Amino acid sequence: MNTKAFSIFVFFSLGLPLLFPAVVKSSDVADETVHARRREAMVRDQIERRGVSDPRVLAAMRSVRRHLFVPPALVSIAYQDGPLPIGHGQTISQPYIVAYMTEALRLGPTDKVFEVGTGSGYQAAVLAEIVDQVYTVEILEALAESAKKRLAELGYDNVHVKYGDGYQGWPEFAPFDAIIVTAAPDHIPEKLIEQLKVGGRMILPVGTYYQELKLVTKTEGGFHEQRLIPVRFVPMVKGNDG
Repeated sequence: MNTKAFSIFVFFSLGLPLLFPAVVKSSDVADETVHARRREAMVRDQIERRGVSDPRVLAAMRSVRRHLFVPPALVSIAYQDGPLPIGHGQTISQPYIVAYMTEALRLGPTDKVFEVGTGSGYQAAVLAEIVDQVYTVEILEALAESAKKRLAELGYDNVHVKYGDGYQGWPEFAPFDAIIVTAAPDHIPEKLIEQLKVGGRMILPVGTYYQELKLVTKTEGGFHEQRLIPVRFVPMVKGNDG
């Protein structure tokens, strides 16, 4: 994958209230044809040109209606090249990063994936277009509930949302073929490694102010760690029992 054109994009966190309902009706914001054109341009100009080539990932990015996962005031810029605030100090990640992280996992159609950091549900929806089952955990109850409703109304019945501490994983459904973490811990959480299948892959940003995206592959005796690119994500929050 060509990452030379990648520069550090700041994944900003604004303390805005949650301003969008479970599903934004396209008739209320813009014609769906306009969004489809914007989505195609997003994939062509922001994602393919930066080296993402997995046809399943590209198809998912073209299919998922990103404008339904952002507040109404931001719908007009939903397909631009950058993260956006979704309230509660959280963000929806830059489209390129969503595609880049998804491709790095080398997902298959029968895979079961665990996500830490549901947010508005956009990354989970992208995953759901590719794999069999997605299990996703969100530490903020308001975001977990709204994402659960939004994903259900959009027909993603293979996505399972839980309010809880991502550091704990979701042991009832482990082991997972892949894990994706969309907030930054200061270390690789051991419990997430434990819940990954041998040979499974986990992608996550690691660090505090300076963060790197890392790809972890579980082995029989531990795990192999690969450093990818510099990034900036919101911090991964630990629950009271974490």
